[in-house]
Parts: sequence; C-alpha cells; structure tokens
Amino acid sequence: MKRVVALVTGGNRGIGASCVEEFAKQGVTVVINYCHHEEEAKRLAQELEEKYKVETLTIQCDISIEEEVNQMVNEIVDKFGGIDILVNNAGICRDSLLMDKNMKAFKRILDVNLIGTYLCSKYVGKVMLEAKKGKIINIASTNALDTYYPESCDYDASKAGVISLTHNFARELAPFVNVNCVCPGWVKTGMNKDLSLDQIKEEKKKILLKRFAEPEEISKIVVFLSSSKASYVNDSIIRVDGGKYNG
Repeated sequence: MKRVVALVTGGNRGIGASCVEEFAKQGVTVVINYCHHEEEAKRLAQELEEKYKVETLTIQCDISIEEEVNQMVNEIVDKFGGIDILVNNAGICRDSLLMDKNMKAFKRILDVNLIGTYLCSKYVGKVMLEAKKGKIINIASTNALDTYYPESCDYDASKAGVISLTHNFARELAPFVNVNCVCPGWVKTGMNKDLSLDQIKEEKKKILLKRFAEPEEISKIVVFLSSSKASYVNDSIIRVDGGKYNG
C-alpha cells in the first residue's frame, strides 16, 4: 500500500497538533512544520510514532520566506516521494487597538497568515499537479466572514485573503486537486489564552451551542476533507462555529 503523506503547517500546537494526531490515527505519514518551539514539535512526533506506529518528520520553516518553503517541500518530496495532503494551518494574531497598530507588526500577520498560505499552496500545488492528485485544506476563521473585531483587523484581513486564495487555487489546480477552507469560530487553543473570563463568558453567549470548540472538533473536519469521502467537495468554505453568532 502506498503511503499517504500529510504536511501540516504550524503542526506543533493547537489545531495543527490536533490535525497531526487525527492523521496519525489514520496511519498517515505526518510532517510537522514549525517555526519556533522545536522541542515541542519533536516531542509530539515521538509521541505519535510510539502511539500510532506511523512515520513522522519535523521541519523548521518560516512559511513567510519563499526559499525556506521551497526547501521544505523539496526535503519532504526527497524523503517520501510526494505530498498528498497540505493543511495550511499556521497563523498568528496580535490584537491591539486598531488606530494604534504598528505597520511592521501588521505586515507580519499578513506575511505569515496570507503569504505563507500562498507560498505553501504554490510549491506543494506543483507537486500535486505533477502527481495529478492532492488535497489542500486552508484554515481561515469566521473573522474572515462576519465576526469582525477591530482589534484583530489585521488578522481578519489575512484570513479573508485566505478565503480568496482558496477560490483561486481551486481553479488553478483543477481538476486534480481539491482545495477547501475551514473557518472555525472560537476554539480552545493557546491563541485565546489571554482572554479574560468576562470576555469568554460574553462570547459564549453569542454561540448557539454556548461553548468554544475543542481542537479535535476542527481537525476531524480537516481529516474528512482530506479523505476519499470528500472527493466531490471542492472550492468550499466550511463554517465551524457552533452556530451562527446571534449577538
């Protein structure tokens, strides 16, 4: 049986780490991309190898730098022969008052969240086109749709751009590669660790299910989209937020 290889950017924590584990459960060879926290990534890889008996690879790469992305993709192809699944998960958020935002920091958000998604899709997309098969799943946010926060305007804009990239790459890579996008609402990850208890309480009131998502509730959808069960799902934007905000 030919191995299935999945690359998850920002795969060392949060939704990314949950995706990596869900793939490992399916026997998929997982590549964990990280920019920082090498020990965390390697510890996760070791745990998955021991628990699920799968092969893993950890690669440090700043996905906003084209040369590093190209090198990462070449390393994966050299080792495993191809890439079947790409999850563009890596993302950062730096909230501050809209009028006080620093343009250098603003641009960094765009570089990682938007340019990084473009670069990974471009270089992995070439590999998939050559193989005439593949699945790309982008992680955006409901912030890109209609749950705007002025203090997150840079993050919101970057994720709206990810949705646009999804539509364009779906057209560029058709008919061989399925490209879809998942837009989570609030999820229990480190990105939200600084929220106050009052803010968490107020945000939960706006959600029909009255709670934040667990990371695996997002990653299970990602794994579904990467599977043969979703072979006819393409160019779709899937909202996963516990019910449309009512506040």
